Amino acid sequence: MKKYLKWIVCLLSFAIFIVLSILVLTRNDIHIDSIIYGFISKYISNNLTSNVKLLTNLGSALIVISIVVIVLIFYKNKRYGLFMSINLITITLLQLILKSIFTRSRPVDINLIEETGYSFPSGHSLTVMAFYGFIIYLIYISKLNKKSKILYISLFSLIILVVGLSRVYLGVHFFTDVLGAFTFALSYLIIYTNIVKRWLV
Repeated sequence: MKKYLKWIVCLLSFAIFIVLSILVLTRNDIHIDSIIYGFISKYISNNLTSNVKLLTNLGSALIVISIVVIVLIFYKNKRYGLFMSINLITITLLQLILKSIFTRSRPVDINLIEETGYSFPSGHSLTVMAFYGFIIYLIYISKLNKKSKILYISLFSLIILVVGLSRVYLGVHFFTDVLGAFTFALSYLIIYTNIVKRWLV
């Protein structure tokens, strides 16, 4: 059973993405988006907004590209940097394709920052799940001790969650944009790691 667990997760994640895609294509308003934003908006404040604006940049192109460059230059195992680069290029292309298919407009009148482009799926959320998720995989297969693995995996998992929530908090994405990005990226990540694992271990 354990052998097939990742593929079960992959299929379930993609199934959720498909359901969300259908909802986005067939409905102007999805009720859960209003519920989640209504809950999150209760905590909006100037101080928190300033911090959230900083945290959301962990999913920006500048940050993730910088990480790849640092790994390529300084990390001894160049294959890690190479496959991180391929991963980033692939998810960027997939993000552009998906956005052009769904052409969902962003939320209006609640934006705390300015963003352009389409809304579904969330680009930041897709990037952090696929990019930092791949780093989590590299940590998992590394020779680090168990405590270090737990620490770093928890840290990067928290980054993924925080960036996703930040997009809803800042009013530039609906909750379903984030969830759609996470589920698609998780399915993709399972496939990608399964393809490249032979060159990483």
